[in-house]
Amino acid sequence: MNFIVQENLERWCKMFKKVVIGILAGMICGLFGTGGGMILVPSFVYMLKLEPKKARATSIFCMLVMVITSSFFYYKSNFIDWKIGALCAIGGIIGGYLGAKILKKVPDYILKIILICFLIYVSYNMLF
Repeated sequence: MNFIVQENLERWCKMFKKVVIGILAGMICGLFGTGGGMILVPSFVYMLKLEPKKARATSIFCMLVMVITSSFFYYKSNFIDWKIGALCAIGGIIGGYLGAKILKKVPDYILKIILICFLIYVSYNMLF
């Protein structure tokens, strides 16, 4: 009986951890207009022990739902610039396709280096 209780408790803890990760990513998405991948991918890799490429693909799926939800509220508040959004979406479709193709071929450590360089660049530009 103790084994069954412990197994159920572990299952609930794992599920709770996933929900908390989703809540944090959703808040980041809503507050900063990002997809939440900055929270999701590291959380999936280091907390949920997903393989990095699977973590990236799973985060894209999660972000789709979060972005649709946030977009609805941004739309209701008339915050969307439709012309810029449409043009960037076209580029995003092409970039998303190319990125998914490249992901299959690039080693994880190279992706980490690229991400770190990008984050340093963006962080620097946000500060100055």
